[in-house]
Amino acid sequence: MVIGHGIDKDLMNDILDCCREFFDLEEEEKSEYKGKHMLDPISYGASTDDPATAVLFRRNYLKVMVHPEFHSPSKPARFSKVLAEYSKAIRGVVRELLGGILESLGLESSYMDRAFNLESGQMLSVANQYPPCPQHELAMGLPPHTDPALLTVLIQNGTDGLQVQHKGKWLNASIVPGDLFVNINDQLEIFTNGKYKSVIHRAIVNNRKTRLSIAMANGPSLDTIINPAPELLCSVSQPAAYAGMKYKDYLEIRECIRLVKVIKS
Repeated sequence: MVIGHGIDKDLMNDILDCCREFFDLEEEEKSEYKGKHMLDPISYGASTDDPATAVLFRRNYLKVMVHPEFHSPSKPARFSKVLAEYSKAIRGVVRELLGGILESLGLESSYMDRAFNLESGQMLSVANQYPPCPQHELAMGLPPHTDPALLTVLIQNGTDGLQVQHKGKWLNASIVPGDLFVNINDQLEIFTNGKYKSVIHRAIVNNRKTRLSIAMANGPSLDTIINPAPELLCSVSQPAAYAGMKYKDYLEIRECIRLVKVIKS
């Protein structure tokens, strides 16, 4: 959890309101953004139930690429301005956090700027709407997963539902309005050779209130090859535990695995 981050609370409320207003649009207005590919600049959709496990998924989402090229839905009218301001503020916080992580490993705080071309790094905004479900004990918002980027920064509307896995148990993550919840992602685990672990998490639903969250996933540039940092390796005691791969290839492989699971179910 990050407090004292310097982002205006009114701006955080504004971006939550904009996402809420988008989800409240008529389905016809939202349907023009229904995505067909994971790298579509704007993608709107809903999770589907899993017949193999009888789990009911209750989630509507809006994914928007905001960096290095900025995109935004045309409605609501103020969405573009608010999203641009909020994403810029989050990028600043992420730079500070990554710098601190690097220094904790004995590396220069600017190491990733050079190695990962962060100036052209991919940033994805994911707004999630989890409607209440009468059979909430049989339903879920998102199944257990990790995020593929470096760091994900999340805020929510005051209704809890995020859970993180710790030592095999699911723990509720209570996020105070105005605070930022930060998750370690896959690429940071790879870069640190496992010194920082990607966080397994999921989203649950309730039978009373709609939960709204906004996750800002911050990654390297799509063409960057992510390897464990050589400075963190030792050929005997700490060999590389991960093979290098382009970030774009990593994303595509994850998506293929997800689709195979859907087909098998």
